[in-house]
Order: sequence, then C-alpha cells, then structure tokens
Amino acid sequence: MSRIGKKPIKVTQGVEVSFKARLLSVKGPKGELELKTHPAIELNIDTEKILVTPADLDAPMTPMLGTTWALISNMIHGVTEGFQKQLNLVGVGYKAAVSQKILELNVGYSHPIKYALPDGIKATVNANTRILLESSDKQLLGQVSAEIQKFRPPEPYKGKGILFEGEKIKRKAGKSGKT
Repeated sequence: MSRIGKKPIKVTQGVEVSFKARLLSVKGPKGELELKTHPAIELNIDTEKILVTPADLDAPMTPMLGTTWALISNMIHGVTEGFQKQLNLVGVGYKAAVSQKILELNVGYSHPIKYALPDGIKATVNANTRILLESSDKQLLGQVSAEIQKFRPPEPYKGKGILFEGEKIKRKAGKSGKT
C-alpha cells in the first residue's frame, strides 16, 4: 500500500468537498474541479480531512492510492491558491501578446501563431517575452504550457526557443571548421 496514500488530506477552510457516484467535486474561491475516481478506491470524507482507502486490500489497484491522493491534494491546493507557470521567449524578435482568450506568438515563423486558451487558463504577458499562465487545474496548466512550448522548443546551439522559468538547456558546440 502507498505510504503517501495512508496520510489524510487536510481540507482547508472555505473549500466544499462532495462525493457522489464516483465523482469527487471540490469547490473553492478560485473555482470548481471534478475528478472521477476508480472503483477500487474508496474515499472517506470528513469536514476537515479526506481519507483515501482501497476497496479491497488484495486488489492490484493499491498503487492508485498515491496517485488519487496526489490528484485530490492538487485539486484542493488549486481551488484555494491556484497554480502558475512562467514561459520565457528567448530569441531575436520573439514576442507574445494576449487579447481576450487568444495568445499570439511571434517566434521566428513567417506568420504569427494564434493559440486559443482553454477555459480555466488565464494568461498575462510581461515585457513581450514573459508569459505567465495561471489556473486552478494543475494538469490542464501543464498540458497548455507544453503545447505552447511545442511551437518553438528550445534548441541546444543558440539557446533560442520557448523555455519554462528556471529551465536549463544543455548547450552544444557548433561544427568546427576545417583549418
């Protein structure tokens, strides 16, 4: 059985948790999130904590305890504080702009790239080269930031591209010419 799955999840003040028909719903000041749970996992919900337990101790699904525990913990953190990811555009002439729910990127192509932001994601652009993405859903935030990075992944020779904040690129030496 998972060690992390044995710990109770603390429900912070101002968060409403409901569980009906295998659907866990978490409501807080930053929004509402839902999670469909596996039938081999049971949830015991109290006003101050949630316990994740296996339906059958001999079931092969006990590794899902830790995963379910982490997903529920991230949901509670997301609806109270939210999550952020910052992307930096590195390159000459690279810039970004946001208008309504469309992120427009100029990253070295002959045309600007327009990316429609899904519901639940808020984007702000600072100094034309820093994109700050905010969401209450950690999984959706990671997926959207990875999709944006795919438009111009970092390259190892000059270090240009769309990078996550704090990401290090292993640089390569260029070709050595004949002498």
